[in-house]
Amino acid sequence: MLTEQEYMLCDAVGLAELVRRKETTGQELLDLAIERIAKINPLINAVVVEMYEHARDQLAQGLAAGPLAGVPFLLKDLRASYRGVESTAGSAFMRGVPDFDSVVTQRYKRAGLLIAGKTNVPEMGLSIDTQNNLFGATHNPWCQGYSAGGSSGGSAAAVAARLVPVAHATDGAGSIRVPSSCCGVFGLKTSRGRVTYGPDVGEELAGMSVQHVCSISVRDSALLLDIEAPPNPGDPYAAPPRPASYLEVIARPPVGLRIGLVTVAPDGSRVHPDCLQAVEDTAKLCESLGHHVDATSLDVGWNSGLSDAIATIMGSGMLANARSKAQSTGRMLTDDDFSPGVQEFLKIGQGASAADYYWAIRRIHQAARDMARVHQDFDLILTPTLTLPPQEHGFFDYSETGRADYLRKFWSVAAFMPLANASGQPAMTVPLHWNAQGLPIGVQFMAPFGDEETLLRFAAQLEVAQPWAQRMPELAADAPQGGAVHG
Repeated sequence: MLTEQEYMLCDAVGLAELVRRKETTGQELLDLAIERIAKINPLINAVVVEMYEHARDQLAQGLAAGPLAGVPFLLKDLRASYRGVESTAGSAFMRGVPDFDSVVTQRYKRAGLLIAGKTNVPEMGLSIDTQNNLFGATHNPWCQGYSAGGSSGGSAAAVAARLVPVAHATDGAGSIRVPSSCCGVFGLKTSRGRVTYGPDVGEELAGMSVQHVCSISVRDSALLLDIEAPPNPGDPYAAPPRPASYLEVIARPPVGLRIGLVTVAPDGSRVHPDCLQAVEDTAKLCESLGHHVDATSLDVGWNSGLSDAIATIMGSGMLANARSKAQSTGRMLTDDDFSPGVQEFLKIGQGASAADYYWAIRRIHQAARDMARVHQDFDLILTPTLTLPPQEHGFFDYSETGRADYLRKFWSVAAFMPLANASGQPAMTVPLHWNAQGLPIGVQFMAPFGDEETLLRFAAQLEVAQPWAQRMPELAADAPQGGAVHG
């Protein structure tokens, strides 16, 4: 029988291997996950919808013979629909019960994952701090009262606290990478068109929004991408061809990568010394592994149109989603239905014309051209993930100073994030640094469009050189800290 401590030290691939070897069972793993959620979740508020009976039904119907058979899993309460289970997007107005499974949900089930719950999100996913009026705030497992990041804060916190080894997440302006950095886990933002949003959506936020997972290990991320990535009939486009298996290619470390080091934020925001230290230490680590690191800059016109284009697309997309919900329910949209911060994005959408939206799409496509030129000289770009360490709850609250201050703070802290969403390229945050206060500080790597392979191979190399899985928050760790068990 697997102990709770052993469960905490395993990644998803390792747990699945134990199931295959009959050293544990899916039922046993599900019971351990439920036990962990019951014990830890009251402290962090990561899981907001319990789906234990659905997971038990999966077991009763016969465990799917997939590569992750029997491994507990969580869905983000945004975009990934599960038939018959309420979705909220962190908003009372957006609540509803879908009558279908999203394609990714179907693929997770076929892989054998036991979907045990849904994780918390900020209202409509529109913040880098996970809190809402429906479920409250998700706390950072490393320090209660601090933000877990957003918008996939519930998923990142659940993985960091070892409730599950991997959880679904989405990223429209940093929403996988921000919370993964804040919570000290691995987070890969995939290329535009790599993972389908079907069957109901062709693209989200003009392709800026993508979905994947937050994970403890790189190999979990690689295997989940193998599961998620096949194109879906009817998708408006697809990312460039992928390897036969991301899980297999990560066994081959990259050699002699050209890495561009960027420490100046695109909008000119000040970068906190802790975040600079993290990226400088990482640059030295890269050089010690035989890669070549040179300082560079990203001249992408952030303050001359790109930030406005991203805000226009986000505001327009959120307004379209809200109007669609209003039409399907026969309700009227009012300011009382949304928090002040969400209202500001909706106002941007209300003020945008069709021509404005068309211009915004052209502008993000120009960012893709700009980054393609950058990558003629560099295989990867290294940046801080965030400009600040994790902050206390309330730091990102909408203030009485209004839109300008709210959006300025939003963009300033996540200044390195939205560029990859605009360009469509893949990017990852890697948990390689903790500051003197014991808070995790991630570093970001960006690769050319379609090249998740290089990112994952390099991440696996970093994981061997400077392992992170053995580090876990005190509230999670009544387990020995000697090292992760991968099975």
